[in-house]
Amino acid sequence: MNAAIRAVVRTGLDKGWEVSGIREGYAGLIAGNIEPLGVRDVGGIIQRGGTILGSARCPEFKTKQGQMQAVRNLRQRGIDGLVVIGGNGSQAGAHELVKQGVSLVGVASTIDNDLYGSEMTIGVDTALNIALEAIDRLKITASSHQRAFLVEVMGRDCGYLALMAGIAGGAEAVVIPEVETDPEAVAAELRTAYGRGKSHAIIVVAEGARYNAEGLARYFQDHRELGFQLRVTVLGHVQRGGVPSAFDRLLASRLGAAATDFLARREYGVLLGLIQGEVSATPLSEVAANPKPLDLRLLELARVLAK
Repeated sequence: MNAAIRAVVRTGLDKGWEVSGIREGYAGLIAGNIEPLGVRDVGGIIQRGGTILGSARCPEFKTKQGQMQAVRNLRQRGIDGLVVIGGNGSQAGAHELVKQGVSLVGVASTIDNDLYGSEMTIGVDTALNIALEAIDRLKITASSHQRAFLVEVMGRDCGYLALMAGIAGGAEAVVIPEVETDPEAVAAELRTAYGRGKSHAIIVVAEGARYNAEGLARYFQDHRELGFQLRVTVLGHVQRGGVPSAFDRLLASRLGAAATDFLARREYGVLLGLIQGEVSATPLSEVAANPKPLDLRLLELARVLAK
């Protein structure tokens, strides 16, 4: 997100605008926590994870009173255009502001990659590479000690990270929220792998699956002998703390720069994302109304490649 902030600030200043940053997201917008940003304020941040502006959940913004206060603060500060960088919650809030007349452009950023209107969102590539590095390291331990690892990655409602990490990491099975997975089927995969003489096994599990990693571990402990010793690793927020990949820095820079271009052309109320390699705009009304489906053909690919 820092690369996107940097791009918005510097391209905005290049257009002769004054640019401000809002601290702590919608909570900061309601509180009026807004401050000017210059060229040097965004220097040296492109390689940093997270966001220098901070982020916070804001239940108050879900109310009409909170939204009206946010709009008042924008108008009192003389802010003519707003860029909202974030995922489903942020862009749903952006859509509400658009309906109240705010000139706004959204930028697609969420590591879950579950935002309609973008094939890839800011943060996904970095989080995926962190998960993959962890899986690669766990394979070494697993192979040395004849173990199976249940590796839980982030993904409360979307299994994209788990599925891609499973394919790229050569996992024996992938468990995601979109598909109901019978623990017995996972157990069968582990027993089959053991029977084929494999020295290790990796099961990648999305945190939002009905049976998460701990749930599967409890089930196996109570029900089946798998051949392998079983261990659980929950990556959790480790995936959010990495140094941004080159892909993410470039994507964020492109989307941030495009945001100021859209504002300059008065093309408001859209989400900017990446579609077929190009920066594309999708109306926020469509983004708010449509879930982004996961390509489940890749789950079958993961199954075939695991043999």
